[in-house]
Amino acid sequence: MEYRQLGQSGLKVPVFSFGTATFGGTNEFFKHWGQTQVDEATRMIDLCLDHGINFFDTADVYSDGASEEILGKALQGKRSQALISTKATFTTGTGPNDKGSSRYHLIRACEASLKRLNTDHIDLYFMHAFDALTPVEETLRALDDLITSGKISYIGASNFSGWHLMKALATSEKYGLARYVAYQGYYSLIGRDYEWELMPLALDQKVATMVWSPLGWGRLTGKLKRGQPATSGRIAAGGSDGGPVVDDDYLFNVIDALEVIAKNRAKTIPQVALNWLLTRPTVANIVVGARNEEQMKHNLGALEWSLTKDEIAYLDKASHQRPIYPYWHQTGFDERNPKPTAW
Repeated sequence: MEYRQLGQSGLKVPVFSFGTATFGGTNEFFKHWGQTQVDEATRMIDLCLDHGINFFDTADVYSDGASEEILGKALQGKRSQALISTKATFTTGTGPNDKGSSRYHLIRACEASLKRLNTDHIDLYFMHAFDALTPVEETLRALDDLITSGKISYIGASNFSGWHLMKALATSEKYGLARYVAYQGYYSLIGRDYEWELMPLALDQKVATMVWSPLGWGRLTGKLKRGQPATSGRIAAGGSDGGPVVDDDYLFNVIDALEVIAKNRAKTIPQVALNWLLTRPTVANIVVGARNEEQMKHNLGALEWSLTKDEIAYLDKASHQRPIYPYWHQTGFDERNPKPTAW
């Protein structure tokens, strides 16, 4: 297993983490993602640890907390071998303060996550979204206090826009507060918007990228075929609801390119798509999900080999989309404003 530095921190993480949004399935939304219970979760976590994947990602809103509970039970007796990341900010109750990134909510959310996870510390604590109603300094001071108390070790941001993240980093620097070391965001061969602003920011500010939904919200699993409805997997189960809109012609052009390389390399479409992400600037970790051991073993086939420069260029070309303003305008000034990847 390859390990990479987590941004401007001293922590090394494996290039794959196991995303546990498939654990539980206790509500209408998350049951489409998966309904993994403790026994199956324990077997998959043991499989991960055997292969050097010691990093497990969850959130307090995944299946209304059931994902954290199942992860905590599955890691019983193995907590010292593992890194855990979880998240707060989204709604966890009916009260007006049961949401957001206020000091009030974060302290309570962290304590609740610790209890569900059956642990005394969280290794990486993400703000799951930006809360514009709470002063950035209030959020960061609360997180800084949680670090000082030993309840969390590092902090990260998820789903922020570029200015959200930069404002937070500037506030940390101004007041000497804990700094976001990682950004967890959506990025895939059919979702490359991350490259326009967030990736250059992450390079400049030394923030590591953790990728969620690396297979394009279930569209790059190899189960989608041109002109054929999905018959199995997350898309067929209705799990694409709420995800990004992707034009069919664009999607299948990318799938066609993936299929060419997959056949040449004796790999599968998702294995090639995951390997492509590991070549991208700032990417320290990819959050991979699995409903069972077979899927997890299949994901491991994306490791221990590398795409060639020509193969990367082929996939880049197939997945190219013209960026929105002002990014398309900036492509004409690459001499002074270089881009980390080809748009």
